[in-house]
Amino acid sequence: MQHNGLDRRTFLKGAGITAIGAAAMGALTGCGNGYTVPAGEEPVNASAGQVPGTPSWLGQAPEVAERDITETIDTEVLVVGCRTAGLPAVISAAENGAKVLGIDRTSTVLAPREDIGAIDSKLQLASFDEYPQFKIDKMEAMEDIVRYANGFINYDLVKVWANESGALIDWLTEIVERDGRLVMQFEGSVGTEGQGARDKAWATGHSPNKTDKGKEDKDFNFGVSLKEYAEEKGAEFRWSTELIKLEQDESGRVVGIIARDVNDRHYIRINAPKGVILATGGYGNNLEMMEARQPWNQKMRISIGRNGTGGNPTGDGIKAALWVGGQMDPIGAACMFNRAAVKPDEKAGDGIVGEWYWFGEQPFMKVNLNGKRFCNESGPYDYMLHSTVMQPGHTYCDIFDSDYVEQVKQMNEVGCCRLYPFDNGSPSNMGINLMPKMFFDPLLEKGYLQKADTPEELAQKLNIPVDNFVETFNRYNQMAENGKDEDYNKEPYRLMPLKTPPYYGIRTGAWFLATLDGVRIDTNMHPFREDGSEIEGLYMAGDCSGGFFSTSYPNLFTGLACGRTMVEGRRAGMLAATGQA
Repeated sequence: MQHNGLDRRTFLKGAGITAIGAAAMGALTGCGNGYTVPAGEEPVNASAGQVPGTPSWLGQAPEVAERDITETIDTEVLVVGCRTAGLPAVISAAENGAKVLGIDRTSTVLAPREDIGAIDSKLQLASFDEYPQFKIDKMEAMEDIVRYANGFINYDLVKVWANESGALIDWLTEIVERDGRLVMQFEGSVGTEGQGARDKAWATGHSPNKTDKGKEDKDFNFGVSLKEYAEEKGAEFRWSTELIKLEQDESGRVVGIIARDVNDRHYIRINAPKGVILATGGYGNNLEMMEARQPWNQKMRISIGRNGTGGNPTGDGIKAALWVGGQMDPIGAACMFNRAAVKPDEKAGDGIVGEWYWFGEQPFMKVNLNGKRFCNESGPYDYMLHSTVMQPGHTYCDIFDSDYVEQVKQMNEVGCCRLYPFDNGSPSNMGINLMPKMFFDPLLEKGYLQKADTPEELAQKLNIPVDNFVETFNRYNQMAENGKDEDYNKEPYRLMPLKTPPYYGIRTGAWFLATLDGVRIDTNMHPFREDGSEIEGLYMAGDCSGGFFSTSYPNLFTGLACGRTMVEGRRAGMLAATGQA
């Protein structure tokens, strides 16, 4: 396999981050344009115009002739990308007195992520008298995040989220509730306590939900509310406008960008002397970057034809920051949910197209393609998915019976996969009553979900070994009756026998939400060079920035990714507008 003159082995080496072991060895040396490769690497044979050692997915900053720049725009603060990080950045810069322009390559505003993780919001604090279990010790929470990342993160960025996220929610609450179309709600739940749950859940989730007034306009959403408020504060937006590269002055300070109109393709210079904020998202739809930085996740990935990667991100902001000296996280990371399915004759993997399957996160019995259990099904989403990398075909089968309504209630999941109202009465993203109409019936008709009266018949329909599956099925039921999982230590309250036919099964893999590794930043939201010096005039927020996650996503902190993204966006807008840093 060739990539612009590099064979596959050398290409992945040049990326410098395809294996955790290689990254963990440390001792990185500079390799031009802000990128790094492992010490001791020999320069690779580069294609024409490419700096030796630069991976082909990065390449070089494009050259744009002055005569081709036919439009110039002057502003003070420019925000590139107007969604989960960008909208708070635009608002914050405008509130702090700056002339601000937000641009996006989409043709209209998209709804930001709506599960927002935070600690000590007013809504959360008000719940403690009735629900003391929702209290969060900040230090304990931060330590859990650091532990989840094996230390490959910037602890100080985690502190910024922990200390500023509550105020973020309070700020957003006033904004979205100003006209009565949205109401912010705290999603209070920590799952089942005192029954041996292996993993601790944190009550951090908040979501804006439409009121009756908000439901009157089908085009209204969270993003529209934030955009309209930004415009009320004097901010301006320009849509169908894409980033090409950053511009710097003689000192190296970023002073603006070269952009391009998506429709007629003319080039635009946008001057922003107070600061450029990149909020462009990750690189989940750049398959070359994905293969280079996290090939293990490509093995379990199923495309489902939905926008699951935050607005079709292709790493443009990341590359722009690397071209001016930024440094990339050492290890690839992603947020994935086990909400995608393939047919019984298919397996997960990059290039396969399947169907959305929200029910997949419920911790029912799961077996590999040999018909055998292989892990504790009750772990976080990513634990379940990472286990499949070690299994044949990187695919597994969800197995449940007709008593799923009561069993799901007893399983008592938290976060966005919860199918019953939260403990404090806030609505879940999906209701258990929606499962048949939205998922089971359509997936049965399309040949994804299989239904059978016996485990033998179900195995045949799933195209897995019948004898192995029946043995596994019977052993699981026996352990459930005995109340102890002797194989994988699943919590007894989630270890329920499957004894109510008809039985159901479906092949499942990863629905890819977003990449979470990016260009390393400090607490001023500035990316920095290899020597630690800040790149002045440039700020980054959200999935294009790094330092907060490593390898995976701690999803038992409901809304953590969205929460840190919005905190960083708001902080970047304030800092750029005021010049404090």
